[in-house]
Amino acid sequence: MQFRQLFRKREDDVRQRVLAVASGGGHWVQLQRLMAAMDGHEIAFVTTLDSYREEVGEAARFYWVRDANRWNKLGLIRMAIQLTFIVLRERPDIVISTGAAAGYFCVRLAKLFGARTIWVDSLANAECMSMCGERIGRYADLWLTQWPHLARPDGPHYQGAVL
Repeated sequence: MQFRQLFRKREDDVRQRVLAVASGGGHWVQLQRLMAAMDGHEIAFVTTLDSYREEVGEAARFYWVRDANRWNKLGLIRMAIQLTFIVLRERPDIVISTGAAAGYFCVRLAKLFGARTIWVDSLANAECMSMCGERIGRYADLWLTQWPHLARPDGPHYQGAVL
């Protein structure tokens, strides 16, 4: 499946609900660079830094979740619970993430509720896939890498310069 195909409006011309998820820093910057592909759709953002709320402004809904990593198991559980409530509230048609843990959990949860999912692995991972990127592949409808030498026939796929 091609990246832009997921964002085409359906035949009934209904705007799709998109949940865009990224951790702070470079993950957030990369997600913002993908926003043009989502023009015309209803977007809600999820990130781990509340200060990004100002960047989103009034144009979209914004959610902040606690950040956590593999060394903070309790934090991951809290994050997963927060993301469950967000997915239930938003009922997205599409979830897109550039990583890391928040994106991983959100893609997994949204898939359970029937959303189409996109994972775009971090541009910073030039030598190998990220840990979350390696683990998310079977759950993402579209699994992309930004480096052609990391692409494999079963995914991740390289579809040109995404960012």
